[in-house]
Amino acid sequence: MNHHHERRVGWIGIGAMGGPMAGHVARQGQLALIGNRTLSRAEALARELGVASASKHEAFVDCEVVALCVGGDQDVLDNVRALARIMQPGSIVVDHSTVSVSTARAAAECLAAAEVGFLDAPVSGGVEGARLGRLSIMVGGSAETLQRAEPVLQCYAARIAHMGPSGAGQATKAVNQAIVAGINEAVCEGLALGERLGLDAEILLPTLQAGAAASWFLDKRGATMLRDAFTPGFKSAHMAKDLRIVQSMAEQAGMRHPMIDLALQDYAELERCGAGDLDTSALIRLKRPG
Repeated sequence: MNHHHERRVGWIGIGAMGGPMAGHVARQGQLALIGNRTLSRAEALARELGVASASKHEAFVDCEVVALCVGGDQDVLDNVRALARIMQPGSIVVDHSTVSVSTARAAAECLAAAEVGFLDAPVSGGVEGARLGRLSIMVGGSAETLQRAEPVLQCYAARIAHMGPSGAGQATKAVNQAIVAGINEAVCEGLALGERLGLDAEILLPTLQAGAAASWFLDKRGATMLRDAFTPGFKSAHMAKDLRIVQSMAEQAGMRHPMIDLALQDYAELERCGAGDLDTSALIRLKRPG
């Protein structure tokens, strides 16, 4: 493939992350087609970006790369089965959703039978990273498939890491989410304590950021959570979904996982009390004394 080749890229799933990511591909002149569960949203974004919208999988028949950015494991498998029936041999599906390792492997097998490549390529960096095109992408699959899909990923990546065979991308994302969830617990509990001790947030936050307590979450969400502003970001319900995957992986690995359990319990509680659509920083609500 020469470098100036116009890749025909299809995109399925244009939520908080997928929408901005598809926009970057369109601006690089590689996007041909957008699909989404709610068709009206696909049509609106397609008009805005000057590309076509698709109401069914058959429309993606000529795409060399189709990227998925959908909700859960079943969504990924449903899309993959439909795409396996119509995509050309040698084309590639890249899945940016967060799902289990076993789902990634099942997707890879299903597509391999149709001679279609598959990459599990979950991302980290939040809505900010998606908007700025500065995501960390962790990839499982063959090096050769990644090399061919890379010009698409470059449109929105700060870093692309090939982690190993199919499933390795999702395994990396599980590690990422375990760490993120633990950091969120610590930051929310610490800042709730700071509130109780009457400390001035405007001095407290930069002071913490200048030392060993610095983190992405404290930097991006510290000020907003102290103001009770919880616009996602990354939804608490999505974190609960991810942590269920992480928890079962930790169980299969035969590890103790008290921190994962605590975080899952907290995000599940936020979901139950109707805060599932709020940013993960809404966790501070559970840390404040009643």
